[in-house]
Amino acid sequence: MIERLRIRDLAIVEEADLTLGPGLNALTGETGAGKSIVLGALALLAGARADAQAVRGGADEAHVEAVFRTGGLPALEAALRERGLAPEAGELIVSRSLSRAPNSGAGRSRATIAGRLVPVSMLAELFGDQLEISSQHESQRLRRPESHGWLLDAFGDLLERRRAVEQGHAALRAARAERAALESAAAERTSRRDFLAFQVDEIDAAGLSAGELSELGAEHARLAHAEELRRAAAAAAAALSGGETPGDEMRAALDLVAAAANQLDEAVGYDARLGPFVERLRAAHAELGDAARDIERYADAVDVDPARRAEVEERLATLEKLRRKYGPDEAGILARREQLASELAALEGGDERAAALGREEAHLRAALARDAAALSAGRADAAENLAREVERRLHGLAMPDARLVVALTPAPAEDGFPCGPGGAERAELLLSANRGETPRPLRRIASGGELSRVFLALQGVLRRAGEGMVLVFDEVDAGVGGRTADRVGQALVELAAAHQVLCITHLPQVAALAATHLRVVKEACGERTVTRVEVLAGDERVEELARMAGGARVTEATREHARELLQVGARPRARPARRSKPDPGAPPPPR
Repeated sequence: MIERLRIRDLAIVEEADLTLGPGLNALTGETGAGKSIVLGALALLAGARADAQAVRGGADEAHVEAVFRTGGLPALEAALRERGLAPEAGELIVSRSLSRAPNSGAGRSRATIAGRLVPVSMLAELFGDQLEISSQHESQRLRRPESHGWLLDAFGDLLERRRAVEQGHAALRAARAERAALESAAAERTSRRDFLAFQVDEIDAAGLSAGELSELGAEHARLAHAEELRRAAAAAAAALSGGETPGDEMRAALDLVAAAANQLDEAVGYDARLGPFVERLRAAHAELGDAARDIERYADAVDVDPARRAEVEERLATLEKLRRKYGPDEAGILARREQLASELAALEGGDERAAALGREEAHLRAALARDAAALSAGRADAAENLAREVERRLHGLAMPDARLVVALTPAPAEDGFPCGPGGAERAELLLSANRGETPRPLRRIASGGELSRVFLALQGVLRRAGEGMVLVFDEVDAGVGGRTADRVGQALVELAAAHQVLCITHLPQVAALAATHLRVVKEACGERTVTRVEVLAGDERVEELARMAGGARVTEATREHARELLQVGARPRARPARRSKPDPGAPPPPR
């Protein structure tokens, strides 16, 4: 349950602090006072989408915070522990902030649980099924038959079977679509397969090896300039060691170095410091001699081979063609070859995949037919029970002759499918509000007051098992009055025996039954309009009920009527019986 709710700078609420109690809580106030803002605040805590325009004018951020009591909710506490958010002594603080960017309608939303920043989506995961808000709009949705099937399945504990049918239908659709795509693209697949095979063969035939391009390039440069290389090496060798060189006046480098060494060697006797120079010149003479001999051997080995040059050029042309088509170098070409081979393998398995999909379709179709049949059988039983229990509750809501029929009609299915995505049938609620009338669709005959009572009866049936939810009703008593209002209030009290119920109401009969009564007041404060929420007790509560009963004029007669309503509301009531079979966490009605 929610023990405390704080709202700051949301819409016209500057600051409000609500203390809620167990059981039935009534929220009253003049029309337009801001009661719906409380619903909006609770919706934010349940993970609803936020609008930055909801931030109060002049404020940068709106903030909503609630203190939850998680005792008696082991599933919720286990989910919190899994996320490292265990409550302390059964108390959990949850908050949601909405900021507005300056000069912009945009903003951002933040959420915290137990002081830890969490994704906003986690609020819906944890509290979406625990905090349920039902507005007049939700009851009006009963006019839309597509919501009736969910209500029936939720009542009959058939939601798992429904999900199995939805998933089976989706799986069969996916398998059929894949097989159809394979079959329609068979010719294109064959053409693509041949092309890929040609490309893979072309790369494989080249016998490409890593580093080959650079090696062939270097070899081609040598072969293309073989004569120049030979002449340069021969001239260098002659310059070092002598021989036939252009110009007879040129002396060999080796002779010049030897002569220099000899000249210095003769002078060493006069200055010993010349000795190291002599040694260096002797070493240089030896090194130059080795270089001369190596260069001569290089010159003799230079091979002017036109045939080899042509062979290298042909190979380079082949590799250049591959490089232009498949990649910038050998590694890129080989990587592209692997990609082509992988795609080719996938295409070559297309026919086998199509055959396998055909077999898979048959299996999925049979499984879907079985799941749909099981769902249909469960719906047939649930339809009778739901109609009977809702009728009983409607009789208690001042509709003594009401008859509810859950009509099951065949749902259209695509060719080759045993059922539609929601099963083999559609469910629609038909109502006869008066004796002797033929049951007709809710969308055609039900008044606003009748819809509200049907909705409340359905909620009572769906929520009678289990405990600990927070159920919020926004004027579910709209369109009723008098004794009917008393019956609506009793139905809310019955729900409040197992859940915490917060009801926004304009009926004093309903408000008088609440264990906690809160009033929303809108008032001018300087140049601004603000909303505050106060807990009523004693004479203040009497005055509020009298106002609700008598309008703007409160008289002693309306006050006395209010006191009588409170006395009736204070009488003890038996806790309603619930199903012996627990309902494993029924989800909220469709939104």
